[in-house]
Amino acid sequence: MPSTTSTPAQRSAQLPATQFALGWWRRWWRKQTPSRQDRFVTLGPLFAVFLFLAAVVAAFGYLRIEEMDREQEAVRRDVEYAQQRLRLRLIERQEQLMRLGRDVSNKEIEAEEFVSQAEALVNQYPELRAVSWVDARRRVRLSYASPSAGQSTVRGSGDQIKSGETEASFALARDIKQPVYSRPIISESDTRYKTGTLQLHVPMNEQGRFVGVIVGEYALDGLLRFGVPTEVSAKYAVALLDDQGQLLAGGLPPQRSKAARLLPWTDAAPEYEVPVSPVGNGLLIRAQSYRASLGVIGSGFFWLVSALSVLTVWMLLGTWRHTRRRVQAQEALITETNFRRAMENSMLTGMRALDLQGRITYVNPAFCQMTGWDEQELVGLVAPFPYWPEKDRELLSARLDDELQGRSTPGGFEVRVKRKNGSIFDARMYVSPLIDPRGQQAGWMTSMTDITEPKRIREELSNSYERFTTVLEGLDAAVSVAPLGSEEMLFANKMYRAWFGAHVMGHMNLIALAGVPAANPSNDALDAVDGLAGLPTDSLTAAMTENAEIFITELGKWLEVRSRYLTWVDGRLAQMVIATDITPRRRAEEQSALQAERAQSASRLITMGEMASSVAHELNQPLTAINNYCNGMVTRIQRKTISTEELLVALDKTGRQAHRAGQIIQRIRSFVKRSEPNRSMSDVATMVSNALELADIELRRHHVRLSHYSAARLPNIMVDPILIEQVLINLMKNAAESIEQAKRPNSRRTVELRVVPKQIEKQSVVEFSIVDSGKGLSEEVSARLYEAFYSTKAEGMGIGLKLCRSIVESHLGRLDAENLYNGKEVVGCRFTFWLPVNPLLAVSSTAAEPAGVKDGKSTL
Repeated sequence: MPSTTSTPAQRSAQLPATQFALGWWRRWWRKQTPSRQDRFVTLGPLFAVFLFLAAVVAAFGYLRIEEMDREQEAVRRDVEYAQQRLRLRLIERQEQLMRLGRDVSNKEIEAEEFVSQAEALVNQYPELRAVSWVDARRRVRLSYASPSAGQSTVRGSGDQIKSGETEASFALARDIKQPVYSRPIISESDTRYKTGTLQLHVPMNEQGRFVGVIVGEYALDGLLRFGVPTEVSAKYAVALLDDQGQLLAGGLPPQRSKAARLLPWTDAAPEYEVPVSPVGNGLLIRAQSYRASLGVIGSGFFWLVSALSVLTVWMLLGTWRHTRRRVQAQEALITETNFRRAMENSMLTGMRALDLQGRITYVNPAFCQMTGWDEQELVGLVAPFPYWPEKDRELLSARLDDELQGRSTPGGFEVRVKRKNGSIFDARMYVSPLIDPRGQQAGWMTSMTDITEPKRIREELSNSYERFTTVLEGLDAAVSVAPLGSEEMLFANKMYRAWFGAHVMGHMNLIALAGVPAANPSNDALDAVDGLAGLPTDSLTAAMTENAEIFITELGKWLEVRSRYLTWVDGRLAQMVIATDITPRRRAEEQSALQAERAQSASRLITMGEMASSVAHELNQPLTAINNYCNGMVTRIQRKTISTEELLVALDKTGRQAHRAGQIIQRIRSFVKRSEPNRSMSDVATMVSNALELADIELRRHHVRLSHYSAARLPNIMVDPILIEQVLINLMKNAAESIEQAKRPNSRRTVELRVVPKQIEKQSVVEFSIVDSGKGLSEEVSARLYEAFYSTKAEGMGIGLKLCRSIVESHLGRLDAENLYNGKEVVGCRFTFWLPVNPLLAVSSTAAEPAGVKDGKSTL
């Protein structure tokens, strides 16, 4: 390439920012006097050394603070863990004392058994020092204290609790009828040893009347010793304090300020305290870690690193002075060389320069990489060049003559280029005059770009378009595209043309029947200006409209129509409609809905069949009473010993018994009769009452007590009342059978139904819960609970719970089941389902209907 010259201003404008700043620095340095240069050389390294030392000190400070934060976080986690362990231990003792108080208030245990249970609690749990039974007059009825307890803890039967002794706790427990913890009490009966105690007052009520408390006294040192985990007490000094900071149990070293802990040679340990729940803020647990060493950043390590830093600074200064002059000498040459080399090597376009006679004077590395020829092999050559294919040499020679004559094409031209290894690739060349700094033409500059890949991509896109069109033509759905505000048809596949022909009317009819808004053509369509020009298209083309199912009478088919706005290739806003034949699916859905309706009716018949004996027994009572009344009236009429008033009374009683039997039969008939699904605004209390009337018959047969609670002012809900009653009856019947299988005693054979309003998933719902005292659900049963035709009963069909779940989900609700535990023992099971008050809000928050449900009907 011919050399060119440029002014400093032009060259600085072409340099990157970094190179320009470096050049400016060199020019500024040369303008300085030698004395200023020496002063800068002297002060510059010192400033750098100062910054280095400051960075080292800041790093040590940051590491020290970070280490303190880690230690403090570890103490906090361990103290909160110990607090949770203490809380769980106190709650366990509280529940045991509440159970003991409940037995005493229910008069289920005698005095000897109370003392034995209290002794067992005190002996089993060392932190529990004494258990006392105090009546409502503050008189100790019975008490048991640990042999190791102090004299102040021992109370005899008949002792009167002093008015000032835990008076507030006793009164608070009596008033709120809840367990109450007292403030920590420090006993100084022995001057050499102070003991801290904590009292728990558990109120006892007999038929709503306060009859006394069960007082449990804890030794705080025992609570600390047995309640705090050993792994925590081994790492920390743990103590219990009151809200005034007075030490109650344990021991702590003296505290040090946080500022002193920042120094690396100090050994101050982190600490943390938290209130003990459920006692409250009156009892705090504090822990302080034992410092066995100075940590990672110790004093020795600190001074060692400091000395090494000073040594490093001294060595850096010496090295910098030694290499300063060499770097300055090499800097200018390296910068200029790297700049020119980067300019040449960074170009991806091949560059070739020809003189006026057509001889190659310059090629860049990109041109050599494309052709495979070296710069030494190409510079100085004349036509024909070695990268010309043999078959194209005549054509390329003619083009070269045109270039030399100045007849080159401004848009460039495509040529075939041969690499050194003989392979051929396609390229596009652009030719422009090469002008020297004096403004005279020195030759021709040619740029070459490899277009093999773009050309291949264009061919693949063309083939892809052809394949895509073939796929659209072969679809079993009608696809059509038409611009908005025009009756022009942009695209229609084979299925569309078979159904509607090639005109746009079928497209417009599909949009109208599906309820998709379409722009009507206006007078602007007659002009050359687009009537929709200027409208934003991003929001329209980004969203797909909802599906619509329509029936086309002319075709006799059900079609699923989907519509979307898109930008056509010419920039116009168009509307694409896809119509799919769903006639077979609609028929299958209708058949499925019919089968689901039959399954629901069959389930109700099965339920009544299983309850047949109970219903017969329930009907037998009024029928027997009617028979007895009739026989008695016949006998007395024959004997003429009955008056008209007595006859009317007997007939009235007979009528009431007949009405009762008729109500039972009518309730059963309404429940089992097959009817179309009918959703309406239904009263929750009426549905619950109807379900209880039928379910109570079966529960009495199993000797199960049924209790229910319905909240006042329950809102009406949009449901099919017969289906919801079916769910309630099935769940209550299953609860009774679970209790029967568990063989519970009569005192524990209960089923509870609760109906309350709630807020679930940001919507108002009505929640139904059925709680039984059976044996619960095993893991295997829980995993297959809603599986069709799976049952744990020998005569069961396995469709009851599956159908219940489908009914609830068809009403946009949810059905769940969980076991109830007393400790680790399963004491029952709870089935809960909820129904939304406003189904429209539930539909808007649900993307699709639940599995097994279509159009509000079960598809089982």
